[in-house]
Amino acid sequence: MTATSPRLKHEVKDLGLAPLGRQRIEWAGREMPVLRQIRDRFAQEKPFAGIRLVACCHVTTETANLAIALKAGGADAVLIASNPLSTQDDVAACLVTDYEIPVFAIKGEDNETYNRHVQIALDHRPNIIIDDGCDVVATLVQERQEQLADIIGTTEETTTGIVRLRAMFRDGVLSFPAVNVNDADTKHFFDNRYGTGQSTLDGIIRATNVLLAGKTIVVVGYGWCGKGTALRARGLGANVIVTEIDPIKAIEAIMDGFRVLPMAEAAPLGDLFITVTGNKHVIRGEHFDVMKDGAIVCNSGHFDIEIDLKALGAKAKEVKTVRPFTEEYRLQNGKSVVVLGEGRLINLAAAEGHPSAVMDMSFANQALGCEYLVKNQGKLEPGIHSIPTEVDQEIARLKLQAMGIKIDTLTPEQIEYINSWTSGT
Repeated sequence: MTATSPRLKHEVKDLGLAPLGRQRIEWAGREMPVLRQIRDRFAQEKPFAGIRLVACCHVTTETANLAIALKAGGADAVLIASNPLSTQDDVAACLVTDYEIPVFAIKGEDNETYNRHVQIALDHRPNIIIDDGCDVVATLVQERQEQLADIIGTTEETTTGIVRLRAMFRDGVLSFPAVNVNDADTKHFFDNRYGTGQSTLDGIIRATNVLLAGKTIVVVGYGWCGKGTALRARGLGANVIVTEIDPIKAIEAIMDGFRVLPMAEAAPLGDLFITVTGNKHVIRGEHFDVMKDGAIVCNSGHFDIEIDLKALGAKAKEVKTVRPFTEEYRLQNGKSVVVLGEGRLINLAAAEGHPSAVMDMSFANQALGCEYLVKNQGKLEPGIHSIPTEVDQEIARLKLQAMGIKIDTLTPEQIEYINSWTSGT
């Protein structure tokens, strides 16, 4: 049931969960020293004073620390979920009761509620949008053209969202700057690779309790998320097959020691399939037909369209829930296919998402990306902008400092050498 509060509008499951949420938010904060330093500076400088901000993110303990930092910086912020199954209800409750941040997110909300929350977020008339998958920006451009004049810019931290923003720019409908957080080195090298790799397998194990050692795991896509997932699966003793459409990534997977096959050839071999492509229907009806009895399929890409569940449903004579977030499709051919997390992000549906230590850098990029937009209001052209290199480097420096790790610096002689073309052999 949705709770109500006399203090501010919100839709969360139960405000009574707030004490547990606060404990978990504080625990995550211990592993987020970079964002903590940024929050402390924001509290002094108030870079977002007078700024209306909407964040469409997975409502987790890590996101909570980002929201708290943004509010400390003066933002008038509203938070909604970027995925119907990723909300941690105790976290949502705590943000409302303890930090007075309006949150509209309930774990398991249906698509109608999810879309209504997007509209509520846009009713806030944001100046800055933090998007995770580009749903808020796409809805704004398609349905709220009269609000475009309010927008300073947006930040986006998913591969899927960046693909959509690039398509919008090609179509001439992106009329404001978008900061590409996803491609920051301190984001994709760590969040996509190490965060996705660990949290995806965490979600699979929590949902199924299967032993991964000795299993044949098919990783669909070898981008940064696929690399991390394949690496961690091999580390747990799995035999990993990679499928790819990009010849360069396929060669990379081969040289990293993985077997590479087309999906049509991998489908009969796999015990577990993990999609991480950001594309549509990469596992389709013809693949389900040849899978082993009891094959498990799941997704760790942003949207729930990577697995063609409609085609699978059409082949099923029975669908039953066998464990939380685990559904067995009994097919007409007598075999079964098991789907985890309704085809949504398994690391957030059945687990807690990325570890806090890696989200520390990702959300530092989000926070500083928003600050960059505000500081450069009116100066940035419409289109997609990278996180400035100096910001990326500063985040890495702060992370190393928090870890107690020192690195070398260039000597004056070395600086002179790398800036000269006259010295050689």
